[in-house]
Order: sequence, then structure tokens, then C-alpha cells
Amino acid sequence: MTESTVHAPTRVDPVTTGTAAPLFAWRPVAAVAVGLAALLAATSTRYDYHRDELYFRELGAHPAWGYVDQPPLTPLLARASTAVFGDSVWALRLPALLSAVAAVFLLALIARALGGGRGAQALAAVGVVSVFPLISGHILLTSSVDLVVWAVVILCVIRVLRGGHPRWWLAAGLVTGLGLYNKHLIVLMLLALAVGLLLVGPRRVLLSGWLWAGVAIALLVGSPNLVYQVSHDWPQLQMARAIQRNKGDDARVMFVPLQLVLLGLGLVPIWVAGLVSLLRNPALRAVRALGVAYPVICVLVLGTAGQPYYTMGALLAPYAAGCIATVRWLSGRPARRAWVAAAVVFNIACSVVIALPVLPVGVLGKTPIPAMNQTARDQVGWQMYVRQVADAYRALPAGERAGAVIIAANYGEAGALNRYGGRYGLPHTYSGHNELYYEGAPPATANAVLVVGYRMDAFLDARFGSCRQVGHLDNGVGVDNEEQGIPIRVCRDPRAPWPRLWPAFQHFD
Repeated sequence: MTESTVHAPTRVDPVTTGTAAPLFAWRPVAAVAVGLAALLAATSTRYDYHRDELYFRELGAHPAWGYVDQPPLTPLLARASTAVFGDSVWALRLPALLSAVAAVFLLALIARALGGGRGAQALAAVGVVSVFPLISGHILLTSSVDLVVWAVVILCVIRVLRGGHPRWWLAAGLVTGLGLYNKHLIVLMLLALAVGLLLVGPRRVLLSGWLWAGVAIALLVGSPNLVYQVSHDWPQLQMARAIQRNKGDDARVMFVPLQLVLLGLGLVPIWVAGLVSLLRNPALRAVRALGVAYPVICVLVLGTAGQPYYTMGALLAPYAAGCIATVRWLSGRPARRAWVAAAVVFNIACSVVIALPVLPVGVLGKTPIPAMNQTARDQVGWQMYVRQVADAYRALPAGERAGAVIIAANYGEAGALNRYGGRYGLPHTYSGHNELYYEGAPPATANAVLVVGYRMDAFLDARFGSCRQVGHLDNGVGVDNEEQGIPIRVCRDPRAPWPRLWPAFQHFD
């Protein structure tokens, strides 16, 4: 029997004004959610913080309506979770775990809203146990919450376009407004959807008062964050330009390969089939704009040299639609089921090994995983690095040590030194990286500076009377991350007062 809205168990769905909808597959979807939660909890503390998490911990200590490189929600989540559950890795990562679990249910609901029955919903839920969603569920990143925001907005859009009450535009607007406090990428989805509606319809939706009321709600709810951007001269546009300069070429080169691994190679045929289904299946004509949205977002990301994973949310609808097409293709064909089941299991296994810290840290550097997954290598070595900086600090003459300060090149180094430095009696670490620059310059009395992370001798020589290398960072496990091998220097006698010197240390990336 084929799986469709005709053959799948249905009930009258009150939220879609009487439209028959498949029953929600609570048991298999809940089983996936519980299994995913257990997996993420078991691996939560296997390595250490990710550099972005150390940064969020720093930002969370200084709540604001926005920061130069991001809106405030993720740092605030980091602060709230650690305030309630303690200042630990697992506590900081709890919001990411909960977001991933929510994504399981939301992806199944998207499949259901598109007409998918029990099998399609279960297969959609399993899609979260793949490379990029696993990374976002393991580490607290802005993409952790963003995945939920995109999924909810897409679900609301499907509800409206498939005949539901247009008040779902209000819900979409509310979630969009809240999402602006986390990341502004949701705007790409709305622009792409508008293009899709203009190209393939239904164009009458664009004239709906409910839609424009939703837009107004989004602007109203998100206005404090938008006001911050305007009043601070659009700092995130400055950040975008810096990222484009520093990473734009690499992002364009890696764009297509990374599209294929966001959900894992094993699931590519499913979301490609879903993309085709959205564009060509008459039963999904009402939501065809969602099929157009993905290539439009790809063009926008490529044109702005954005990071390849920015398209992740746009894959949710094609993947869910592909789950419906796949289950229909499998019907009555045991051999096909075996092949698809094997591909899904293989995809899960590969995704877990790539995305999660399941390998002992001592062997990680001998595998290709650090090269494949930057987040893996960025969780290694922080406590060892802090200990090595502490050794250099203790080696300073006692009289000099009392007034010495530490400057780190990036927010990961600064965050690690401020997180673990207290046990060694280290002073506060300063950094000119992104928002940390605005925390201020070292005190005017700082004459001796421990400098960590700068590879440019000429930069330091131009700003201090003397600089001498006293060590280097080594994580001890051979993982080649950004910190491995960088020098630790002692610099003395600043050539200008710190208020004049500090702007040279500012950098965005």
C-alpha cells in the first residue's frame, strides 16, 4: 500500500480548518527524540568547550540588546543555563540539546503538514540525526536555535499555503521576530519565499492582510534588536564584510560540497527527490514556493559569500517532502526498503563519528575528522593551553607579575583563559576580537603583557619596546587547531598610552 494522505490514517485537523491530515506518529518520533537526547547527553562532556561557547560565556556576563557580531539570544541562553545548572560544559550545552530534540518533532510535523503518514514522519525525524543538526545539538551555536526558528516558520507557511487559516502568518511573524534576537538569517528565508511566491504562486497570498500583519508583528517584536543595529551603525554588516574578506573565497569553493554533507551523503537522494517533488508534484502545488526557496537562498548565500551552512534551514521542507516520496517509492518493495534502511543507518553512523566526540581525544588527531569538522578540533586543548600560559605568567619576576596583563588574539583564547585561569591566579584576559574589544583596554599601569596568539612579530614590535617568546601552545594530542603551536610572548614598555594603542588590536572575523 502506498503512503499518502489518502491511505495513511487521518483525522480532522482543527488547525487547518477541517482539512484531513495524517495522524501524528508519536511513538516513532518520540523514540527518535529520546534516542537523540540520550546520545547528545552521553557525549556532551567528552571533549571541552567549543571556542564559540567560551565566547558566549563571556558575552553572557554582559547582557545587551545586541553585539557587534550577533544578536543577544544565544549568549543569554548560555548565561541562563549555567546560572541555573552550574558553570559547566554540559549545562551550557543544554539549550542546544533541547533545540535538537525540538527539531525532531518539528521536522516530523513538517512532513505531516505536507501529507506524510507514519513512515514519512519517522524518516523525517531521523533526519536530525545527521551531520550538521548533530553538531548544532552537541554545541551551543547560533545555528542551534536557528534550526528551530526556521522549522517553525516553515511549518506555519505550509499550514497557510495548504489551506489553513491565514492567522498562521501571525505565528510566523512572532517566531520571526523572536528569531531576530538569535540570528538574522531567517530574513533570507522570507526573501526567498517571497521570490518563490512571485515566480510560482500562489501570488494572492502576498496581498493577504494576515501576512502583512505577521510582517508587522515580526518588526515590532524584533525592533529592539533592529534599533541596536541602526544606532550602532549596522555592526553586523561590518562583520559580514569582514567575513567576506577573510573567508569568502573558501566559502564559495566549499559551498557545493558542503551542501551534500549538511545532512550526510546518505540523505542527499531523499532531499533531492523532495526538491523535485515540491516543484513537480501536483499534490504539492500550493507549497511549490518552498521548492524555489532553496535555490534562491543558495544564490543569495553565494552572492554574499556567506557560510555554506546558512542554507541548512532551507533544506527542511525538501527533506520532509523527500521522505514522503521515498516512503511511497518503497511501498511493497522489500529490497528497496533494505537498501534505504542501510543507507540511513550508514548515514547515522558516519554522522555520529564526524559530528560528535565519540573517539578518544588522544586518537582524534590521527584521523581526518579534525579536517572534516572544524568544531571537533575547536573543542580540544583549552585547559592545556591555559596551563601553559600560567607557566609563562608564573615565570615573570614577582614584582612585574603583580601588574601584568594578558592579551589574547581571539575570543576562544580569551574565553578559555578567563574560564580556567582563576585556578592559576591569572589576571583578566583582554582581547580586541569582535565584541571583546569593547570591554576596554588594559589599565594604564600595565607595562608587562603576556601576549597569546599573535603570529606577527612586526605588529608587536611596532607597539612595544621589547617582545620575547617564552613558550608556545601545544594541546599534547596532535590536533591541528587554530591555537596549536602559536607563540606565547612577554612584551614590555608600550610605545603609547593604552587608549591610543588599543584600537590597533581591534579586528572583526
